[in-house]
Amino acid sequence: VLDEIGSSDVEMEDQSDTGQNKEYGDCDGPDALYVKLISSDNHEFIIKREHALTSGTIRAMLNVPGNFIESETNEIAFREIPSHILSKVCMYFTYKVCYTNSSTEIPEFPITPEIALELLMAANFLDC
Repeated sequence: VLDEIGSSDVEMEDQSDTGQNKEYGDCDGPDALYVKLISSDNHEFIIKREHALTSGTIRAMLNVPGNFIESETNEIAFREIPSHILSKVCMYFTYKVCYTNSSTEIPEFPITPEIALELLMAANFLDC
């Protein structure tokens, strides 16, 4: 799944020559760089906050302090979205961020017919 969105969009811990981990941020606190999206089958997707905010629904849940527990924990559990759909949604977030206002030719975002209906329902719910 990660190969499809490009390795430059995925940040991981890196072992330096000294053996210590280099950190790229986490999901904690109001200024977190990442958010955790949890599918109905309990798969966790940690994505850049900027990418997640592509969704109007997620933006509303994360940017209104005190109204949603999600704005404090930066974790959102989707009881109706399975991992095979949520992974595609996360790929779309990255695609949209990369190609919005792009001057290059925008490639087609691939969607297989088998997931099209479920993906449409998730996109409608997520307002993206």
